[in-house]
Amino acid sequence: MREKSRYRALFLGAGPQMHCGVGQFTRLLQEAIEKIDPGATTSVTLTQTDGTAAEVWRAVGSADSVVCNLPIVAWKRVLARPLLALAIARLRRRKTVLVQHEWAGLNWMRRISYIPALWLADTIVMFSPLVRRELADDPLVRRMIGKCVLAPLPPNIAAPAGIEDSRLRHRLIAARGDGRLIVGHFGSLYPGKQPNALLEIGAALKERGLKPLIVYVGSFIRGVDNIEEKFDARVRELGLKGDVIVSGFVASDHEVFGLLCEIDAFCYPLDEGLTARRSSVLACVQSGRPLIVTGPALPEEFDHHPRFRELIDRGAILMVPRGSNSADYADRIVSALKRPRVHNLPFDFDGWWSDVANAIRAQL
Repeated sequence: MREKSRYRALFLGAGPQMHCGVGQFTRLLQEAIEKIDPGATTSVTLTQTDGTAAEVWRAVGSADSVVCNLPIVAWKRVLARPLLALAIARLRRRKTVLVQHEWAGLNWMRRISYIPALWLADTIVMFSPLVRRELADDPLVRRMIGKCVLAPLPPNIAAPAGIEDSRLRHRLIAARGDGRLIVGHFGSLYPGKQPNALLEIGAALKERGLKPLIVYVGSFIRGVDNIEEKFDARVRELGLKGDVIVSGFVASDHEVFGLLCEIDAFCYPLDEGLTARRSSVLACVQSGRPLIVTGPALPEEFDHHPRFRELIDRGAILMVPRGSNSADYADRIVSALKRPRVHNLPFDFDGWWSDVANAIRAQL
């Protein structure tokens, strides 16, 4: 008989020094579970230098289950240690819960690196029925679909009580004073978010004489896709030089919302359509500005997520039909700005996180 574990769950993390969306999610999830069940969790740091085999062995032995949110950090730099932790968990007969945010939208090399984790997991938590279908359609991993459960994704950041000033915020204020239409996009920039598609919409607005300023609050994810070079080339091709701003990394939530609140409307033209895993959309909605996005591919996309569905139903999120062109998105942006602003109800940030914490606790 093995010794009784001290903790219900061990979280694999990258430590407080890793400031990224996935790392933030892991930290907030652990905190949310701790609020419900104090003392139930612990964590181990896995980086290029932290998390030896002996440390992982001891940490795994202290808990009944192991929770791994992929990627731990830039996955190509921290690959072996998380897989080692999951393998040790299986060897020591601990339950393994893998949190998998996306699939088909990942670079193919990253998908291959995730496959061992899918095999080692007892449960795979996903946030979108579309992503679950993508897994089911992949011949390499479709047998894993029986392990999948859906959970409601919360936003990673909450609108703070105050904002932080910045040079970029003053630049946006000045642009609005000059009559420019500021169209925004929040979050990391990578191919799956189709950042170049928003440039096409900016060009359509410019043709109408609306003086758009397209503002990306975020930074490019470095990879093998040459996304930043392709983006810059498209800006030049469309004649949008001087009409596009990419903020780069923004250090605090207060500064983020200082920028988001100066944007007139947000727009996300997505090939896959809106899915329930888009936490960046949930951050934008908290600003109270209209958000225009491509409609979902699946009618059941939000059936497991009533809070997300409520935002759509009350008009905080406005859909554009799939297959629409840039002119259609431009029309929707213009019409959204003419209608009365949707009453911005209090956003129950803690409630969103309690929902996902309870969903994942049920799998531990």
